[in-house]
Amino acid sequence: MNNPQIKNHYEAAAYLNKNGLQLIVEASQGGAGPLLVNEKLETRKPYKPDLIDLCRLHRFLIENKRTTVLEFGTGWSTWVLADALSKLKSEFSNEVKALRRNNPFELHVVDDEPEFIGIAELRIPDHLRKIITFHEKSVFVGTFNDRICTYYESIPHVSPDFIYVDGPDQFSVKSDIAGWSTRHKDMMPMSADLLRIEHYLTPGTIVVFDGRAANARFFKSNIQRGWDYKYDADYDQHVFLQCEKPLGKFNKRQLDFYG
Repeated sequence: MNNPQIKNHYEAAAYLNKNGLQLIVEASQGGAGPLLVNEKLETRKPYKPDLIDLCRLHRFLIENKRTTVLEFGTGWSTWVLADALSKLKSEFSNEVKALRRNNPFELHVVDDEPEFIGIAELRIPDHLRKIITFHEKSVFVGTFNDRICTYYESIPHVSPDFIYVDGPDQFSVKSDIAGWSTRHKDMMPMSADLLRIEHYLTPGTIVVFDGRAANARFFKSNIQRGWDYKYDADYDQHVFLQCEKPLGKFNKRQLDFYG
């Protein structure tokens, strides 16, 4: 697995400009008008794009040649992930046909906030819209092995080989268990969606937690299969790679394709 290292803001901006993502660079500088904030939808101002994080995310997909992406929580990352998938599709669509991937070059985004889904949709260029499917799902409190955590009401029925975890927000949940939830300023996000489907994630799957240290540790403490793990302090990202032996010939082809 290639783990991209970005030196600084200028390197990230140059990379994004080179890949046709100039409007994101402009938005990071306060430009790009409605790409930054849409007045009809805004009640809470979205964050400006973090160019280093977005550059790293784009390179993660390109350099590791992943084909199906599941994103928890939408934002500027949605645009970048879709663009990377589009570029991979243009280069590798014929090769991927032999891998038995049923959702090739698709991005599935789960978020509970229609406001931010709307903002993300308005930013996306027309040529990338067919790649993305937004899934608006509410969040509830549940348990995993008797530990209190949160779940989306449902998640997309796809087999991702790249998963980006940047949601849900800890305040999204409306319910509680025994008087307890993440909906408190001293708490932190604690989603368990991936733990429920861990045994379906194929070898080669990459999971990136953007920050969310407690959530990443919860995942690490409860996974049951073989995973490589690295914490990148420079980017505050927790990266997991499903590293077991191939499940069969198609998964072996998939791993060979990754290189």
